[in-house]
Amino acid sequence: MKKKTLLAGFALLGALALTATGCASDSDATGDAGAGGDDDGVVTVGFAQTGSESGWRSANTESMKEAFSADNGFELIFNAADNDTAAQIAAVRDFINQGVDAIVIAPIVEDGWDDVLQEAADAGIPVVLEDRTVSASDDLYASWVGLDFEKEGVMAGEWAAETFGDTPTKMVVLEGTTGSAPANDRASGFDEAVKDTAIEKIDSQTGDFTRDGGKTVMEGFLQKYGVDGIDLVYAHNDDMALGAIEAIEAAGAEPGVDIQIVSIDAVKDGMQALVDGKINFIVECNPLLGDLAAGLVLDVLDGKEVEKEVYVEDQTFTQEQAAEVIDSRPY
Repeated sequence: MKKKTLLAGFALLGALALTATGCASDSDATGDAGAGGDDDGVVTVGFAQTGSESGWRSANTESMKEAFSADNGFELIFNAADNDTAAQIAAVRDFINQGVDAIVIAPIVEDGWDDVLQEAADAGIPVVLEDRTVSASDDLYASWVGLDFEKEGVMAGEWAAETFGDTPTKMVVLEGTTGSAPANDRASGFDEAVKDTAIEKIDSQTGDFTRDGGKTVMEGFLQKYGVDGIDLVYAHNDDMALGAIEAIEAAGAEPGVDIQIVSIDAVKDGMQALVDGKINFIVECNPLLGDLAAGLVLDVLDGKEVEKEVYVEDQTFTQEQAAEVIDSRPY
């Protein structure tokens, strides 16, 4: 199986409808979805989501519910684990016990999945990973669809390296959930891009991809280093960047000017902050993965060969570029 890269625009085509239709029911199902379904042709899919920690995650959930809808021939059993890894693994075991046709997982963290994935394989239930990856053997899942998190970190780091050049720069990092693929990869990608520059990482803590977490961690950074002791914030997602903005403003400083911010996601609120000059640069992370995930599930159940990794390409945005597209974006 080979790696496959798809343009973000292609991934959006089927998913744009969610802006008009909203979320589908978690369990209603009609129609014919092909092989692997029940006597009525309905395919039952268990989807183990991380939680609802961010605007990105909400858009991702809506995309998945729309793609795995009754109108498309699915019965979706949805579980959001509230960023509790044990609860998410328990949900997957429950899907196995229910005898679903397929399982889709957005793993909270990379490690700890070997046993339950083996249980799914033993039960003959194919697994598709969505958004995040796992450290388990790739023989235990059929395919993965998502974004290149390391490349996202590299693109954010390249902007920082170009912007600050040889200027001594004190940077703090708002990390994503500890042990998660995006947090690990966005950190390593960024670090590689700013290597040999004058950017110095003076502190780095997790804000768990949440706005409140980003605000709390940034408040701590400001108390420790002061406004004048921080030049740059690298946030692993927009929600944490938005929390950092609140903390910076509460400290009497101007985000985007006194302290510059680079972030990843490009959700609506983050893009608006970029347009307003409170964030300085954003790397996109497209959340609309539902159609691709559903297509992979059907292909696997039909016995077709599928790509092991399906990447959706991301864009980057300056303030001017964000202003041009913000009104037309579906998330």
